[in-house]
Amino acid sequence: MQDDSSFSRPRFPPTRQSAVLGVASHDAAARARSFDVLVRAYWKPVYAHIRTKWNRAPDQAQDLTQGFFAHAFEKRYFSDYDAAKARFRTYLRTCLDRFVMTEQRDARREKRGSGALHLSLDFPSAENELRSLGVLGATDTERCFDDAWTRHLLSVGVDQLKRTCSEKDKEVAFQVFDRYVLSGEPRSYADLASELAIPVTQVTNHLAWTRREFRRIVLEELREITASDEEFRSEARALIGVDP
Repeated sequence: MQDDSSFSRPRFPPTRQSAVLGVASHDAAARARSFDVLVRAYWKPVYAHIRTKWNRAPDQAQDLTQGFFAHAFEKRYFSDYDAAKARFRTYLRTCLDRFVMTEQRDARREKRGSGALHLSLDFPSAENELRSLGVLGATDTERCFDDAWTRHLLSVGVDQLKRTCSEKDKEVAFQVFDRYVLSGEPRSYADLASELAIPVTQVTNHLAWTRREFRRIVLEELREITASDEEFRSEARALIGVDP
């Protein structure tokens, strides 16, 4: 993805509830909805962490990923999170390491809580992603976890931007964003305009709009998986280099 330092910096509209706070709700349905959000955001980083730090085979990593989230749901792990002490992703990784150590110590192979929670996760795609990136066997396993987290949020942003462009009949705008921002291939506005048969002014306008929309989507997703304004701003700086 090319440098996007020309992105504008709109303040984030707090339109979503924090799933991190929602998992501590007294309402069972609210807890389940919030937990589902956290699973979607973190299952790939969890799988990557088990594969890299704990050096588990793919089938074992799948079982441990399922078991970790099932046990976390059953025991309400995440309701104990304190945003004043650490980022949520740091806390989750600590919970994960404790879970894997316990499983290793007790030599349990069953999926904890599997009768109470069923997760449909695309493990083959996660495994292919790790192999294509060449991170298996990496020594900096914490970075592998954080990088997987970052890839998830950015991919959510790209996918949602593509859907939004399609819904708004702005397919050309997404093509501009894709070819200029995502491709990683340096090119001028003039070259892109010629390639897409549009005026250079439209390239400029499409990029301005898609960048704003992409940032909005990513920040909304980030707001949902952070517990406080301070954590949200800290994670936004780490993710896309802005202080919303």
